Amino acid sequence: MSRLFFVFVALLPALLVSGNKQFRLGRGKGGNLGLPVKEVGDPLPRAKWFQQKLDHSAPTDLRTWKQRYFVNDSFYDANNPGPVFLMVGGEGPADAKWMVRGAWIDYAEKLRAMCIMLEHRYYGESHPTKDISTKNLQYLSSYQALADIANFINAMNAKYSLDTTKVKWVAFGGSYPGSLAAWLRVKYPHLVYAAISSSGPLLAKLNFMEYYEVVANALQEKTASSDCVNKIKDAHQQIAALMSTKPEILDEEFRTCKPLREASADDVKNFFNSIADDFAELVQYNEDNRISSDKKMKNFTINTICDMLTEDKNESAAYVQLGKFNSIVLQNNNQTCLDYSYDNMIQELRNMSWSASEGGRQWMYQTCTEFGFYQTSTAEVELFGDEFPLEFFVKQCEDIFGDKFDEKFIANSVTWTNNEYGALGITAGRIMFVHGSIDPWHALGITSTMHFDAPAIYVKGTAHCADMYPAREEDSVELVRARIAIQNQLADWLQLP
Repeated sequence: MSRLFFVFVALLPALLVSGNKQFRLGRGKGGNLGLPVKEVGDPLPRAKWFQQKLDHSAPTDLRTWKQRYFVNDSFYDANNPGPVFLMVGGEGPADAKWMVRGAWIDYAEKLRAMCIMLEHRYYGESHPTKDISTKNLQYLSSYQALADIANFINAMNAKYSLDTTKVKWVAFGGSYPGSLAAWLRVKYPHLVYAAISSSGPLLAKLNFMEYYEVVANALQEKTASSDCVNKIKDAHQQIAALMSTKPEILDEEFRTCKPLREASADDVKNFFNSIADDFAELVQYNEDNRISSDKKMKNFTINTICDMLTEDKNESAAYVQLGKFNSIVLQNNNQTCLDYSYDNMIQELRNMSWSASEGGRQWMYQTCTEFGFYQTSTAEVELFGDEFPLEFFVKQCEDIFGDKFDEKFIANSVTWTNNEYGALGITAGRIMFVHGSIDPWHALGITSTMHFDAPAIYVKGTAHCADMYPAREEDSVELVRARIAIQNQLADWLQLP
């Protein structure tokens, strides 16, 4: 199985797809966030199913499908109703564990909220079409997902006999679902009273070169030294030299599945992208509460890895240390070798069956038709080498979905998205934007605002969606204060104690 390096050093949760490392935007996200650290002792709610419209852009189209959702009403009192909290699903399966763990559950308990999580169409077990052929993916978009939520809210208001003059809906989401939560307030303000948008990229961008700029800055910020960055820079320069002279040395150090002498130009780009992705994952999820229960990942942080790279008592070449880091990543992802094959990756993403899908093909389609978000090497040539430019990602869209998905097509789609939702110019009130300073996705989000009723919280030193995870003793003062601010803002908006 190949490692997938095509889009997001992820969201999406840090999901592992078919044994391959596939970082999407959020792993963010609602259903795509990694699992809370604590073991869940409370009984998990069973899945419920909602008869959803297939195409909201065609009112006379009566086709429907079953959409999965979960409900936790243990804090809710119909005689003294609080709000309804909606966890927006994203580019991964909805997980029932989020119905009993996470910061939003703490807020719900204090504010007497009913908690509902709705899975995003085309992800998890929410299958609108018989397969995920390119033709059938036409119904996959943020527009359709938002309309799903609007239709769902109306149905739940009726199902639970909610007095809409008193009961207010609040949307929560992290990463891509964080964007959706904010866009719900823009598109459906009569249905969604407020939103907490965590780590949501609101600016669609074809060439997201800033991503690796933040990665480089975070490595230096967290270690308070340039040693780690310099070591990575030296390693990539050495790798580039060996690639053209003695690639067999790299085969051994990086445990490649096939010899680099046999690599195509696209294979080489994939190889370099994979090495950069290792650091992207490291930074994006640094010290979060997503993986701490996994013993082999507990010490997988910027500081521990940078210490390993810079405190080499044997004074090994920089590329050797980088190879050791890559081996750790392979082991953590249960991979025996580094499959950098471009063709293998493309073939996996061409698979149109639900049985083979964990969301990779679907999310790739959304980047090709809505967002771009391609994390290129353009801005960090010195650090990672300019081996995976924009053309590398555009080619993937064309090779997977067809020739029409070229750069002009994607660029026009990105423009449409920004015009539709307002990008960084959102003016809707009662949205709280939360970002961490070392999360690369903050570069496409709102980190400061003069809008009194749409505050922004920029949490120094924290990573992707850090505010959404369960609290723990190791949390920084800044993170603790951020959660308190969110809860207080919710109470203020909802006029609850």
